[in-house]
Amino acid sequence: MQCKRHMAAIAVVIAIGFAASGRKAVVEAAEVRAPRFEVDPTWPKPLPNHWVVGEVDGVSVDANDHVWIIHGGTNGPGAISPTLALAAATPPAASCCIPAPPVLEFDQAGNLLSHWGGPAPDYQWPGNHGILADGKGNVWISGSGLGKFSVDGKLLFQIGKPGERKGSNDTESVGRPAKVFFDKKANELYVSDGYVNKRVLVLDADTGKYKRHWGAYGSKPDDTNAGPYNPDAPAPQQFRNPVHCAELSNDGLVYVCDRKNDRLQVFKPDGTFVKEKFFFKQTLDAGSVFDVAFSKDPQQKYMYLADGANEKIYIMVRDTLEILTSFGDGGRQPGQFFTVHGLATDSKGNLFTGEVGGQRVQKFVYQGLAPVTTPDQGVVWPKGKK
Repeated sequence: MQCKRHMAAIAVVIAIGFAASGRKAVVEAAEVRAPRFEVDPTWPKPLPNHWVVGEVDGVSVDANDHVWIIHGGTNGPGAISPTLALAAATPPAASCCIPAPPVLEFDQAGNLLSHWGGPAPDYQWPGNHGILADGKGNVWISGSGLGKFSVDGKLLFQIGKPGERKGSNDTESVGRPAKVFFDKKANELYVSDGYVNKRVLVLDADTGKYKRHWGAYGSKPDDTNAGPYNPDAPAPQQFRNPVHCAELSNDGLVYVCDRKNDRLQVFKPDGTFVKEKFFFKQTLDAGSVFDVAFSKDPQQKYMYLADGANEKIYIMVRDTLEILTSFGDGGRQPGQFFTVHGLATDSKGNLFTGEVGGQRVQKFVYQGLAPVTTPDQGVVWPKGKK
């Protein structure tokens, strides 16, 4: 009898153990994981020649994992605070500081590899806003116009001129384009066009010839002034300036940053509307959707969104646009942001950010996938550093 009671007790313990194990398995299966990053406060290395960087509007990573930035503001190269330009005066009023050339190329260690750009006698500089190193030996610059350059700064051709305004349905010009994306398979260039126009423009990457364009919801763009953004009004039927990014995913979806409307719209490459999502809809003035970049796995499971008003990077599931977690905070210290404006990822999954107010580029080192323990991580300072 005692033996039977003993066996029954063992059976209960085993049953409880299995139940607990089952609950643990369910919990583990439901665990949410997301990419994790740590800021590298030593990247990039100091610049030579007393150079300083102005507003970093654009950042791009090429096929060699070299990081390219463009800085200085849309209307002029090397635009920095007047108090920092004393050495550039004639005669020099101080030994520091001098605006760096607008295009800078860095290696993975943060060494400066090359530099060029700015006005030239034989062409009009297309402005300092977007930059794309396309992996085919070309660097695209956008801002007041759109220019295709060799990696050593030779102009190959140019579309549009500073001050030129022909409207969102013109097929031969651009209206202060914010950024470009190169589709290697189709040899097409997606232009978020932009600060004057209200459209996504697609061009042939070899010739710059027009191929197609579309506005919000895939409709014909309308340049009528929509007035101030009202978060409580029905969803705007047109993009609001600026259209700030148009990024193509590996599975053929175009993600468009409708910045001041606080939303991301998704399209097929022919302009067919797929879906949209608003992010922090009560964000006014600059808006919440500045730029996006994708994780480096083949499926691009995750997407990163730069919010230059709320000073965050959101880590999202690309398929559902669900925010898993975020990092960053307002400020000038490493890992903080002051108008985070541009994003790019390298082949290792590291994330690079450009800041307008902060006037810098930062590197966030990919640490792999980790459980999501908080909706906002704050400043992702390296572990082991105090």
